Amino acid sequence: MRLYTRGGDAGMTSLFDGSRVPKDDPRVEAYGGLDELGSLLGWCRCGEIEADLADRLARVQDDLLTLGAELAMPGQTRSAAGIRLLPDEAITRLEGWIDEAVDRTPPLRQFILPGGSDASARLHVARTCCRRAERGVVSLRRIADVRELVIIYLNRLGDLLFAWARQANAADGIPDVSWTPPRTRESEERP
Repeated sequence: MRLYTRGGDAGMTSLFDGSRVPKDDPRVEAYGGLDELGSLLGWCRCGEIEADLADRLARVQDDLLTLGAELAMPGQTRSAAGIRLLPDEAITRLEGWIDEAVDRTPPLRQFILPGGSDASARLHVARTCCRRAERGVVSLRRIADVRELVIIYLNRLGDLLFAWARQANAADGIPDVSWTPPRTRESEERP
């Protein structure tokens, strides 16, 4: 089987049900955002991170493919195709992981600057990509049937990636760098 089909050369692509839509269709933008996020999580897994975190990132990648498949199908196609939908328990799993990560880091008292260790920086990039993907799904939901769970999952995942980024720094002994608001900076700089 060839990797290329030439079917997208005119800027169109096929949804799961075979219908053709422009490549910038909100549905394509939404599941494309999940694909991009999944790829970024693969990059996060390539860094020096704890084995448990690598396993959890792989689990999230699997979840994102499941959600992407769901988004690639117009409503009635989903039930006819008999695809597996992500269960509600996936949200509970993410919330448990958030709580674990928060317990491993100092209390958060103010905004922080993304960065620190390589692993933390990668996770922060993934977090911002997750928020963009979430916005894409919210846009799709305005015009199409999208399960609320998809948006909730992405919202929790953004929080989780933030918590994991802080956890990665803490594991490497790197403290958070607090953001100093402009007014505070100006008063500190005056003699």
